[in-house]
Amino acid sequence: MTTTWSFWVWMIVPVLAATWPTACAASDSTFFQTLFDETSFLFNNGTPRIPDTTVYRKEYDFIIIGAGSGGSVMANRLSEMRDWNVLLLEAGKEGNMLTEVPLTAGLTSITGYNWGYKADPMKGACLGLKGGVCNWPKGRGLGGTSLINFLIYTRGHRKDYDGWEQAGNPGWSYREVLEYFKKSERVQIPELRNSPFRSTAGPVDVEESSFETPLLKRFIDAGRGLGYTETDPNGEIQLGFGKAQATMRRGRRCSAAKAYLAPAAHRHNLDISMHSRVTRILIDPVTKLAYGVEFIKHRRRYVIRAGKEVILAAGAIASPQLLMLSGVGPRDHLKEMGIPVVQDLPVGYNLQDHLNLPGLVFPVNQPVTVRERDMRSPKYIIDYLVFGRGPFTSPGGAEGVAFVKTNISFTPSDYPDVELVMGTGAYNNDESGTLRATIGITDEFHQHTYGSILGKHAFAVSPVLMRPKSRGRIYLKSANPFHWPRMEGNFFGDYDDLVVLREGVKLTVALIESPSFRDVGARLHDTPFFGCEQHRFRSDEYWECAIRRIGSTLQHQCGTCKMGPATDPEAVVNAQLQVYGIQGLRVVDASIIPTIPASHTNAVVFMIGEKAADMVKEFWANEIR
Repeated sequence: MTTTWSFWVWMIVPVLAATWPTACAASDSTFFQTLFDETSFLFNNGTPRIPDTTVYRKEYDFIIIGAGSGGSVMANRLSEMRDWNVLLLEAGKEGNMLTEVPLTAGLTSITGYNWGYKADPMKGACLGLKGGVCNWPKGRGLGGTSLINFLIYTRGHRKDYDGWEQAGNPGWSYREVLEYFKKSERVQIPELRNSPFRSTAGPVDVEESSFETPLLKRFIDAGRGLGYTETDPNGEIQLGFGKAQATMRRGRRCSAAKAYLAPAAHRHNLDISMHSRVTRILIDPVTKLAYGVEFIKHRRRYVIRAGKEVILAAGAIASPQLLMLSGVGPRDHLKEMGIPVVQDLPVGYNLQDHLNLPGLVFPVNQPVTVRERDMRSPKYIIDYLVFGRGPFTSPGGAEGVAFVKTNISFTPSDYPDVELVMGTGAYNNDESGTLRATIGITDEFHQHTYGSILGKHAFAVSPVLMRPKSRGRIYLKSANPFHWPRMEGNFFGDYDDLVVLREGVKLTVALIESPSFRDVGARLHDTPFFGCEQHRFRSDEYWECAIRRIGSTLQHQCGTCKMGPATDPEAVVNAQLQVYGIQGLRVVDASIIPTIPASHTNAVVFMIGEKAADMVKEFWANEIR
């Protein structure tokens, strides 16, 4: 260890030890934001800072909008072609030390690295959250949502992708996308390195946390009691239980920026421009050719031309918004907004998301969980900062992951309809209010529901609806690019979604109250959720009330620029991800997903980016010939 490294470790550790968690909760303050920004390099596995471009070419071959998982992959892979000039535009900035820490993933959602979106009010969801609306965290910075998500790495089921192909998207079967999942991944889990489904050669590190509580073994044993095996959910069989896999590199977050941008940032043909808010894609209304972009940086307006393609990778909320602002979208809606129509397409429809019930707390009679107050221990802090190990490496606090079928599942035998995520701690120990703020749980709800067990050892399990039938929509609030779009989640618009998640909750409770957890006294906390006291505790009506009040998103919004054949009335892009009716414009992010897979979406978007990059290279190689 160098003298400089030792000096900074011992300078920073006392600050964090003395102020955690209140310092982090105030991380938007000038002092702590500067501290985290300026010391990031020291705790970032040696990853160099990424230079911010301020002087531009008049024209680039490719302009990429958004440095999230899809955009970062495209920037790296396209700039491998030395004769191509690439510009990557990102509204946010580079991540800092705070975004590196897996355990504090939720904390990043209350900083400037989150766009801070809030969905429109819904009649049957988010009713007990602040303002009666759902928070929709989306990353704002190099890496996009991979900078603030909970790091869980899952891919989905083979039937998800075979279904994409069967819907009229050639080239997107599981067999064909598997090579791109593997191309993006560098698995660091010893027992999986030789799996034919995994890879050790890609840029995105996938690890398990070095930390483990005694609960994990009990979680897996309880799964066996229900007939499931311990499995790799990213292997041959998705159904089953196991330890959470995460996008981490030696115990620190491995974002898209770290995996793809940092290695490419100093290429002569790649410019990365931060603090750059794209306001419009420039499209010739006669030829319908996308020829450039308009963006604002430090209050100055820029117009840059694209010689080959504009690649839109701004995510499932901002990508449809930008298309509509640029004249591509539903004709009647664009006219209503006063925007000249360039191409009439169903942009913004088909919005999907994974919904979960947070707040299921299981007190225990032994100190086998991780409480927020425990994390103030200098030992844990030093262990993490110096060695990259310990409880701070738990991805968003998650430890166990399971894919299961409810007793009302309508899917084929090996096709899960619910995911279970077991955490090392629970909401009753959210002393700083960070977890509450992430989701929008009110202090009143927290005190009423968990007041009797504040500070006591407990853990949580969140059931997640994997295959929602409900569909929402993104559309414009105004023609002002600085206004948020309207976000209609329509959660539980299809009652079947509520029923499946309700059964997932009941399965969760039965799992934790099984003999596997008996020796630690695990039981469901028996104070009813605030606002649902009128229902018999544990009844179907009670659980439906709980879900409607605090059921929330997993940040997996997708589908709003749907990929599909020309015969699909909801399709916005074709199987090559080209926007119908517009030349030189592709979309490469979660918005192209036709049907949401049974997976956290980050790995899926890495795959989409890798596949899209090869498509672009092949297309322009053929054009030259």
